[in-house]
Amino acid sequence: MATQISGLRQLGSAAWSHFALTAGSVAKRGARQRKRAALAEQHRLHFQLLCKAMSDPALAAVLDTYETDVPPEKQRQFLFANALYVNALYYHRIGALTLGELYGHVRVISRNKIFREYWAATRHHRESLPPSSQEAMLGSMMDALVTEMDAFLEDSDDDREEWWVVGEPVPDGTTWTSTPDG
Repeated sequence: MATQISGLRQLGSAAWSHFALTAGSVAKRGARQRKRAALAEQHRLHFQLLCKAMSDPALAAVLDTYETDVPPEKQRQFLFANALYVNALYYHRIGALTLGELYGHVRVISRNKIFREYWAATRHHRESLPPSSQEAMLGSMMDALVTEMDAFLEDSDDDREEWWVVGEPVPDGTTWTSTPDG
């Protein structure tokens, strides 16, 4: 009889362990979903604010933190460049783009002169970031890409068709990325 009770205790203990493990997994999944939803809402709000600023010079003036005077039309272009970059960054953060895919996307964006001007004009914004932050690391990656793209496009007057060779692609296995999964 004592053996049967001991066996039941072990079975009950195993069942509780399995239940606790399952409950923990469900809780983690719920936390990831909440984090992803919060990130989506934050991105939506950011985009709404940028759209308002692009359409209203009075609101755009609030975002004018450049170190030089930027005419209103150029500032709207810079705000749009920011929206493009943040959109790509958002897709990476939710796991829809790997780091390698993000790099390919921003390499295409960096072909545009206005985007490269925006990137240069906002350098001081990135300098305030903690160097170990994901945003600072991505910013450094972009700095190198934009600098190399600038040099390439200046040197290659007629042969712009090989722009895709610019930059050092990032392997998709790079681990300093962060998605809503944690």
